[in-house]
Amino acid sequence: MKFVAITENHLYAKAYAKGKRAVSGTVVVYVLRDYAARRLRDAHPQKCFVNRIGLTVSKKLGGAVERNRAKRVLREAMRAVMASPGVKTGYLVVLAARERATLAKSTEVERDLRAALDKLGMLLDGRDGVS
Repeated sequence: MKFVAITENHLYAKAYAKGKRAVSGTVVVYVLRDYAARRLRDAHPQKCFVNRIGLTVSKKLGGAVERNRAKRVLREAMRAVMASPGVKTGYLVVLAARERATLAKSTEVERDLRAALDKLGMLLDGRDGVS
């Protein structure tokens, strides 16, 4: 599954400044309601709300190889979390890798990401509808 990416710097800045934040061992998650969600829903082929996902990995974490590995692991963890039980839609979600993410397995990052999203109230259980 492909993600809709956050491509504009001002959206990252808004998510950092105004969004809710949850910190875990391998990832920091910032979540902010996406004000362009309706416009994106109308442009979507299936007419459904989508999350825009942004990944950030600092140069402090290592060279290009380590940073790219951290991004791959974050993407795979996000795919797994979105698959089941699901994540609320219509939000900007920024995932910032922490130092342990460069060495962690994708299952560990998935567990941390799931815990962070649950702390933010973003996970759907069987009872909730999509917002």
